[in-house]
Amino acid sequence: MLTLVPDAIEDYARSHSVADHPVRTWLREATYARMQVPQMLSGPLVGQTLKTLTALSGGRLAVEVGTFTGYASSWIAEGLTESGKLITCDVDAECTALGQEAWQKMGQDQQIELRLGPALETLADLSEPIDFVFIDADKANYANYFDLLLPKLRPGGVMVADNLLWSGNVLNPQAPSDHALAAFNEKVAADDRVEQVILSVRDGLNLIRKRS
Repeated sequence: MLTLVPDAIEDYARSHSVADHPVRTWLREATYARMQVPQMLSGPLVGQTLKTLTALSGGRLAVEVGTFTGYASSWIAEGLTESGKLITCDVDAECTALGQEAWQKMGQDQQIELRLGPALETLADLSEPIDFVFIDADKANYANYFDLLLPKLRPGGVMVADNLLWSGNVLNPQAPSDHALAAFNEKVAADDRVEQVILSVRDGLNLIRKRS
């Protein structure tokens, strides 16, 4: 499990937060059993945070960039209104198939729309105002996703970007992904269209709200 806080604190926070759904517990276990890089899965604390923020943002239309096995997607869908929809983007049919199985078991398959293909192409076609965005895909494109999605995000809408502390590597960037994420944090902090706070949940969440 990828986290920057001590395990005891992580366990305490999880035990005092909303319990996970049994199907998502199955999905976590299946992801770790079948996938080569299972640590890409968001943890329950991130999931509950996403659900809460989706609900607080209005929950009519949410967009996720980077589905993986659909764990975070399921949490986001729980925060939607009854008629709300999540559009989630990925390029991997094998990983996302596991998520689709879980969504169907939870009765969420009608609210979650998976779009396979390059996310920048998928996102360019969106025209309806977006309430909530979760970015957790290729790190080099975070800035491009931000630039494309912010104009589509309604005033007061919320965008969350994952892995923004990157195991602490943003403090002394070395690898290309380190530099990309550090540059993204600087870019967002300098943008007067938004207000933001970086939370040290799991590997760091940059919580961004579009100004009204």
